[in-house]
Amino acid sequence: MASVSMASSLLPLSSSLSIASRGSSFSCPGSVSFPTPSPPSKRGALTIRCVRVGGVEIPNNKRVEFSLRYIHGIGRVRARQILCDLSLENKVTKDLSDEELISLRDEVSKYMIEGDLKRFNRLAIERLKEIRCYRGIRHEMGLPCRGQRTKNNCRTLKGKKVSVAGKKKASR
Repeated sequence: MASVSMASSLLPLSSSLSIASRGSSFSCPGSVSFPTPSPPSKRGALTIRCVRVGGVEIPNNKRVEFSLRYIHGIGRVRARQILCDLSLENKVTKDLSDEELISLRDEVSKYMIEGDLKRFNRLAIERLKEIRCYRGIRHEMGLPCRGQRTKNNCRTLKGKKVSVAGKKKASR
C-alpha cells in the first residue's frame, strides 16, 4: 500500500488513468479501464504464427486467396486459379488442415515464383542489353522502354530532377 501511494505521489496522474498494483486496482472516479491481454490458451501444442508456402511466410489471419498474394509471382487471378484447381474453400489460413496445406504447397510449387521468377526476368533484361536492342539500351540508360514520353514525366526511372547550370528562361 505504501508503494502505491509513493508511486502516485511521484507520477502525475490524470483523472482518466487508473493504477494497478498486485492484483488490486485503484482507480479514480470516472476512469477508463482497458482489458488486460490474457495469455494464449495452451492446448499442448505450439501456436504457429505464419504458414510457410513457396519459401514465403504468408499471413495466418487472412483468407487463403489474399495470403497467397504475398508470394512474388502469384496475383489475384493465379490465387483464385490455385483455389479452384484444389477445390479449396477460401477460409482463413490458420484454419487449414495439414492435408490442405500440403496440397497447397504442392500446387504452388508448380508455378515459377519468387527467386526463379526474379532470376528469369533479370536474365531476360541482361539478354536485351547484350544484343543492344532498343529496349536493352533504354534499360541501360534508365529510361522507359514501352513508348512513354520523357519530356515531363518518368521521374521514377530517371531519378531526382537535376538542374542544368547556365540555362536561363527566355525573356519576354
